[in-house]
Amino acid sequence: MAEQAIEGGAADARQEAILDNLPPLEALQGVERDVMEYDVVIVGAGPAGLAAAIRLKQRAEKEGREVSVAVLEKGSEVGAHILSGAVIDPSGLSRLFPDWKARGAPLDTPVTEDKFLVLGPQGQLDISWLPQPAYMKNHGCYAGSLGNLCRWLAEQAEGLGVEIYPGMAASHVVWDEPSGRVKGVIAGVFGIDREGKPTDDFQPGIELNGKYVFIAEGVRGSLAKTIISRHRLNDGRDHQKYGIGVKELWQVPAEKHRPGYVQHTLGWPLDDKTGGGSWMYHFGDRYVSVGFVVHLNYRNPHLSPFDEFQRFKHHPAIAEHLEGGERISYGARAIVEGGFQSVPKLAFPGGVLLGCSAGLVNVPRIKGSHNAIKSGILAADAAFDAIGAGRAGDTLDEYQAAYEASDIARELKLVRNVKPLLSKFGATFGTLLGGIDMQITQLFGGWSPFGTVKHGKSDAASTEPAANHKPIAYPKPDGRLSFDKLSSVFISNTNHAEDQPAHLKLIDPTVPIRVNLPKYGEPARLYCPAGVYEVVYGDEAAKTDPRFVINAQNCVHCKTCDIKDPSQNIVWTTPEGGGGPNYPNM
Repeated sequence: MAEQAIEGGAADARQEAILDNLPPLEALQGVERDVMEYDVVIVGAGPAGLAAAIRLKQRAEKEGREVSVAVLEKGSEVGAHILSGAVIDPSGLSRLFPDWKARGAPLDTPVTEDKFLVLGPQGQLDISWLPQPAYMKNHGCYAGSLGNLCRWLAEQAEGLGVEIYPGMAASHVVWDEPSGRVKGVIAGVFGIDREGKPTDDFQPGIELNGKYVFIAEGVRGSLAKTIISRHRLNDGRDHQKYGIGVKELWQVPAEKHRPGYVQHTLGWPLDDKTGGGSWMYHFGDRYVSVGFVVHLNYRNPHLSPFDEFQRFKHHPAIAEHLEGGERISYGARAIVEGGFQSVPKLAFPGGVLLGCSAGLVNVPRIKGSHNAIKSGILAADAAFDAIGAGRAGDTLDEYQAAYEASDIARELKLVRNVKPLLSKFGATFGTLLGGIDMQITQLFGGWSPFGTVKHGKSDAASTEPAANHKPIAYPKPDGRLSFDKLSSVFISNTNHAEDQPAHLKLIDPTVPIRVNLPKYGEPARLYCPAGVYEVVYGDEAAKTDPRFVINAQNCVHCKTCDIKDPSQNIVWTTPEGGGGPNYPNM
């Protein structure tokens, strides 16, 4: 199974392999641990999870009831693992807190200028004047830090009585057998060494059970994968699709700062068959957020998204904004891109999927936080009403129905064909067709002459043999505009306990050298934006005696390896809580 990119039913077999490869390890079997009971347990303190927690407490306060809510966050603090562009549509926030401005939400840079460029190797074409649906405009939105917005949301949640536990990675689903109902999660397991044995610092974690469990882990979370597999939530849905977003935060001289300036690009340095583009936002204290997205269905295994981003910054349209500035932070994460036709069933026995765990990103708008917040509100309402009726542990079909009738679903339906048209017809013609399709779907309430276009292959299966493509010679970083991976990881403040088991697992340890290296050139060493994977040779000059090395300490939790590995042999699992990046102002 692991020797080729897999599709269809074989993907279910891979998910079963994931279940087998996740802990519990020997150290966790038969261990007694504390059990805590809540009405709702929420995994993930992103915009979806925090919005759900806040809504539950708002409803309880309004109706004079008690509802207990716990939020688990694997980052060292709320916001530590949050990375987004971000131009934020405030519609979700306004639904949660109509008075968010008066409350001091950290959104203080409204969009004032909105540019869309097509880049060539040196020149540029401004296509901002082209007609496009009103919802594609960024005016009315705010440039800022989604991480800081989540920190503020956490303050609001705690003020309402929500219990938030940062540094507590939820690593296991607690199943109610034999029904398969999700009863709760285990979080806070610490002190297991590389061999899977308890150390002197061993902590068995806490079992947190809920009448309902909300999964808001973000893209490609470990718990979501196992739940989706067991309850077949993807049945009848298209492949989920992904991109990788690589981001830097710069602080530039005052004379170069243009608060509220928003710029997106297509084109160079990617070829027409490789989907992707860039963003650049000016906001805050002379900050410039600059980033690059590569759709992970790219074909050429020689491509390195990180290095494409580094050379992209040398384009005159980008360099003029950054020269004289200082790069102060770096990060990367996967972006869910499948859209309307790839959204799984959202409710399962005992819980629901929220936000990016549910795949609610609007790819053409490059926005998802507003939908994440709205999904949290819908799920909270469904759970609050169910608990009030004396229910627990069943399937919240009301949430599924609310989603299908919501503006989230309507928004995703309008843009459902943009990503697959780009994939099928290339960047130039696909962008044109996608723009036309959006105009038609807006005019006719979602109807399209294309119907609903399928995505085709999974991102892993899209990778072609290395022999079919020319290697890419990337320029060396100059240390001024472009940088190497290790110096970039350093300013992401990434750290993991060195003696813990590697959270990046191989289903078959022989596959990287036996299969991926001769067939694909082992692309993990290139698609990983953090230098986690290396092929090391006993004799470097002769390229003999190769070994596959995993530097798990470097991992920024982007999960690209779990998605793009052509053999689907790498499994990303949750490391100890508090590990990973610590993003400021990202």
